[in-house]
Amino acid sequence: MSEFQAYLQLGFNHITDSNGYDHILFIMAICSVYTLVDWKKVIVLVTAFTAGHSITLALSTLGYVHVNPDVIELLIPITILITAFLNFFYRVPKNSYAPKEKAPAFRYPLALGFGLIHGLGFSNYLKALLGNEADIFNPLLGFNVGLELGQLIIVFIILVIAFAMIELLRVQKLSWIQILSGIIFGMALSLILNNELFRTLAGMPVNS
Repeated sequence: MSEFQAYLQLGFNHITDSNGYDHILFIMAICSVYTLVDWKKVIVLVTAFTAGHSITLALSTLGYVHVNPDVIELLIPITILITAFLNFFYRVPKNSYAPKEKAPAFRYPLALGFGLIHGLGFSNYLKALLGNEADIFNPLLGFNVGLELGQLIIVFIILVIAFAMIELLRVQKLSWIQILSGIIFGMALSLILNNELFRTLAGMPVNS
């Protein structure tokens, strides 16, 4: 296995690892208002997120950006919480197949901005893997491609489940969005309340 392939697999495993489900939660949050029929909108939205985290993943791994990892670990669940919260204000169009129906414009810069934060989270993991390795171009590229492949699979699974629930089982789209977003919101809130930096700032006892 080449170095590129090895880091591609590591990137794929990292984004799909259930133990580090915070990034999966964010992808779920930004896709919650869509189904398979909205795949073009989702591609644009996910591309914005990808652009954001690719930029900071590269800059941080190359040593141009330095951010306290504890701050990033707190900011990531906050991005999930905000995205899930905004989903509650989504208005389902009367005709779900209307060609002029668009996602609210703010969702794209939001995905880009939050992607910048998530990229810093990815970089902490990648830098730990690289250690003092001199040539990091191939590892960086392979890891990023692996992240994207894993991310696309997660997006596809979410959209298929949403399509099945709404189009086949006839669950109301608004109900589906609110239920899924509520679950994601609750999980993100739990991550925040159990975050050591948050508990320290809030004067709460730190989990041992």
